Amino acid sequence: MTSNERRDITIQIDGLKLPAAIFSPKTNRPSPALCLCHGIPAGKYNPTEEGYPALAQRFCDAGFVTMIFNFRGTGLADGNLDMAGWIRDLQAAIDLLHNLDEVDKGRLCLLGSSAGAAVSVYVAAHDPRVSAVATFACPADFTFFAGKQQAESLIDHFRSIGLIKDPTFPSAVEKWLEGFAEVSPIRWVDRLAPRPLLLLHGNKDDIVPLENAYKLYERAGEPKELIVLPEASHRLRLEPKALDIALDWLKAQASM
Repeated sequence: MTSNERRDITIQIDGLKLPAAIFSPKTNRPSPALCLCHGIPAGKYNPTEEGYPALAQRFCDAGFVTMIFNFRGTGLADGNLDMAGWIRDLQAAIDLLHNLDEVDKGRLCLLGSSAGAAVSVYVAAHDPRVSAVATFACPADFTFFAGKQQAESLIDHFRSIGLIKDPTFPSAVEKWLEGFAEVSPIRWVDRLAPRPLLLLHGNKDDIVPLENAYKLYERAGEPKELIVLPEASHRLRLEPKALDIALDWLKAQASM
């Protein structure tokens, strides 16, 4: 039984409603904050999937005011999968988190997985309120995934698993692809310094090849850390070792 508090809320952005939850530690002083950013779902929404609430509870138990939310197009969120829109979604989440009375404004961290990691790097590069960024399986860019040649099949796939709901979306495929190009972390990762960056990647990742991590590490400024997990695949949030490393690192950045 936990003494921490969970508040279910709604983020409103671009006329869309995104379900979210905030997990707050029971304390009388401001706490460091953490926003968890999921990746692109591999399949249809599964209401029995409780992975992120359990993850948030773990970080909350360690002393972080922790937020989880659904990017547009995913889970029960309104809208369609759109990287340009995901940027605005995370900006809105940070606005909300930063304005909470229980949050220490100088310690606001991001932990992103895959595409959520990419968006985390982009937003942190443009928002000085973010104090540290940890990533799981972060792509350097999306050329391996969202190229022009496979755009139509990619859109059809996203439509089949419910990430694109509107039959007229995207109205312009080229512009939709530009969102993936714009958010590509290789373009922005050097702007995080002097704020710390952690890159965690599995050497058996068959979705985002390990070379992406090396490219980002080379491009990033100090302080930075790259940890390659042997025998680990893409979904690092399911790897106990990855979670232990991320939690210890985030606590160190927040001086906890």
